[in-house]
Amino acid sequence: MGQIDLQGLKTDLCASSQSLPSDPLDVSVVIPCLNEARSIAVCIDKALAALRKAGLRGEVVVADNGSSDGSAEIAQEHGARVVPVPRPGYGSALRRGIEEARGRFIVMGDGDDSYDFSEVPRFVAKWGEGYDLVMGNRFRGGIQAGAMPWHHRYLGTPVMSLMANLFFGSGIGDINCGMRGFTKDLYRRLDLHTTGMEFASEFVIKAARIGARVAEIPIKLWSDKRGRPPHLHSFRDGWRHLRFMLLYAPNWLFLVPGSSLFFLGVGILCWLLPGPRHLGRVGVDLHTMLFGMVFALTGVQIISLGLFAKVFSFTERFSRSQHSLERWLKRARLEQGLVAGAMLTFLGGSGALWVLWKWVASGFGPMNDVRLVIFFSLWFLIGIQVIFSSFFLSMLGINRDTFMGRDDAS
Repeated sequence: MGQIDLQGLKTDLCASSQSLPSDPLDVSVVIPCLNEARSIAVCIDKALAALRKAGLRGEVVVADNGSSDGSAEIAQEHGARVVPVPRPGYGSALRRGIEEARGRFIVMGDGDDSYDFSEVPRFVAKWGEGYDLVMGNRFRGGIQAGAMPWHHRYLGTPVMSLMANLFFGSGIGDINCGMRGFTKDLYRRLDLHTTGMEFASEFVIKAARIGARVAEIPIKLWSDKRGRPPHLHSFRDGWRHLRFMLLYAPNWLFLVPGSSLFFLGVGILCWLLPGPRHLGRVGVDLHTMLFGMVFALTGVQIISLGLFAKVFSFTERFSRSQHSLERWLKRARLEQGLVAGAMLTFLGGSGALWVLWKWVASGFGPMNDVRLVIFFSLWFLIGIQVIFSSFFLSMLGINRDTFMGRDDAS
C-alpha cells in the first residue's frame, strides 16, 4: 500500500451524514455490542468526536449481537449505525459489522469503554504511512490497575503473542488487543471464518501469512464500565485461541514433536544395541530398548499425521502461499514412498527372519538376540507405515489442481 495523503482525506464529518449509503467513507469505527447499555454511548461519542476533530469522513457501526438492555436504541440515539447480528459470537459480530462498514479503513474496539476511541486518528495516521494493519499494544501503552486479570497480563496474552511470533513470524507484542485498525482490502484478502474470541488470533495469523504491513502503537487499557460479568471466559476462550494456532501450524503441532520422538527412540535403540548400559548406578537394558521402539514408532505416526494435515490444509486452501510445499507435492511420487517403504520393510523383515533362522538352527534354545529382534522389527514396522501413509498422502493430494506427482508439462 502506498503513502496516503491524510490531508486529502479530511473533510467535514457532518457532510458524511448527507452521503448516500453507497458512498465510501474514510474510516469506519466498528464496535461489537452485547448488553453494553452502560458504556456504548460513551464509546460512540468519543469516536465521533475524534473523527470530527480530525476532519475525517467516517461513521460508527455498532454490530449488535442480540442485546436485551436497550444498547441498540442507545447506539442509534448517539449517531451510530446499528447492524443486527443474529449469529452469536464476538467474531460473528465483528465480521458482520466490518462487512457492513463503508470506510476504506476500519478501526475496531470493544464497547465497554476499556479502549479510548479518541485514539482513532492515531490508527488512521499509521494507515497514512502505508500500513495495512495497525495493532494497539496495551503493554507498551499502560494497563490501569484492575483493567486486566493477572493471568491474562502475565500468562495468557504474553504466551499467545510469543507463540504467534514463533510459529508465524507476526512480530506483534499484543496479539489479543481488541483495538486495531486495518484496511477493508486487507480484511477481504484474509477470508476470516472464526466466530468466537479466536477471531483476534485468526486475523493476526493470516495477516502475517500473506505478508501484510503491520505496525503497533501504544494504547492504554482502562477498567471497563460494563457492570456485568465479562463475555470472555479465560480458559475456554484461551483454549480456542491456542487450538486455532496449533491447527494452523502443523509443523509445530505434528512434525516437531514427532521428529523429536523418532530421533529419541532411534537414539535409544542404537545406544543399547551393543549391550546393557549404565547411567550412574542405574542399569538400562531391553526394557528401555522397547520404550525406544515405542517412541520411534509413535514419532513416525505423528509425522505421518502432520504430513496428512499439511497436504489437506493446502489442497483445501486453508493455508496459502506455501510454495515449498506446492513444489514438493508436484515432485513427490507415490512410487517413491512405496519404494522407500518396501526397502525398509525388506531390510527389517530380512533381519528379523535371519535372527529367527539362527534361533531355529540352535534348536529353539535361549533367545540371545532379542536386541536384534527389536531393532529389525522397528524398521519393518516403519516400512509398513511408510507404504500405507504414501497411499493416503496420494489420496489426499488428488484434489483441486495440485496433487502428488502432478507434472506441469502434462
